[in-house]
Amino acid sequence: MYYTERFDQLGNDTNIIAEVYGDVNGDNIRDYVYLTGTRTPNSGYIQNITLVIRDGRTGIKQRARLKSDSGYSPTVTLQDFTGDKIKDIMIGIASGGSGGIMFYYVFSDVNNQLTQLFDYEEYNQRYSYKVEFADYYKVNVTNVEKNVVFVIDITYKGKEYLDEIYTPEGILKQPIEGWVDPLGGLYPIDFDGNGVYELLGYQSIAGRYHADSLGYVQSVLKWNGRKFYLMEQYVGVFGGSPE
Repeated sequence: MYYTERFDQLGNDTNIIAEVYGDVNGDNIRDYVYLTGTRTPNSGYIQNITLVIRDGRTGIKQRARLKSDSGYSPTVTLQDFTGDKIKDIMIGIASGGSGGIMFYYVFSDVNNQLTQLFDYEEYNQRYSYKVEFADYYKVNVTNVEKNVVFVIDITYKGKEYLDEIYTPEGILKQPIEGWVDPLGGLYPIDFDGNGVYELLGYQSIAGRYHADSLGYVQSVLKWNGRKFYLMEQYVGVFGGSPE
C-alpha cells in the first residue's frame, strides 16, 4: 500500500537504517530515499522495514511498507533500469536463513507515482527448476519455464563423493534429485555500457543436501517496457583441482 505524507522535520523518522540521494521523480532535483525500521535489541534483525521518499523540491514524503519487511542488513541503491534516464529504487534484504535467501524489490517513482517493477517472490514463483543426477557423473538442471537443460559434469567432486552414488561403471545407484534455491543475490550491472542497468541474479544449486553445492544458476534480467524478462541464463560451476 502506498500513500503520501508531508512532514516539516526529519525527526519523525528516528530509525533510518539505509539512505541514498538521487533524482527518482524526474524533476532534476535530488530526492532523499531511505529505509526505516525497528531494530531488535542485541540483534541485527530489523522489522517493519519501510521505503520513504522525500521529494527534494516539495518535501512531501511517500511511504511504502514492503511486503517482506523483516530481515538483516537492508540496502537501498539507485540505478536507471528502464532507460528513461531517471533513477529507479532497488531494495535488498537478507532473510537470515541458512540458505542465504534474499528479498529484493525495484520501484519507479517517476512523477511521484510509486510503481513496483520487480518482486523477488513473483520471480521465484515464475521460474522453477529440476535438478536430477544422471549416469556417468552428470547432473541435469532444467529450467521448467523455458524447457532448457544445463548439464553439469561433477567429476570434480572427487572419487570418494562419486563412489557413494555411482557404480564403478559410472551408473547411478539410485535416483537422486537436488534443487535450486530462491534468489540469493541480485546485482545491478550495465552490461552494454549504455547507462541502463540490467539485473544479474544468482541462485544456488544443491545436490543431495544443502551443503552439497553444485554451482549457481545465473540469470540476466532486462526491462522491456512492461516487466523484467529473462534475457540470458547460465550455470556457473566450481573448478576442480588439476590432476
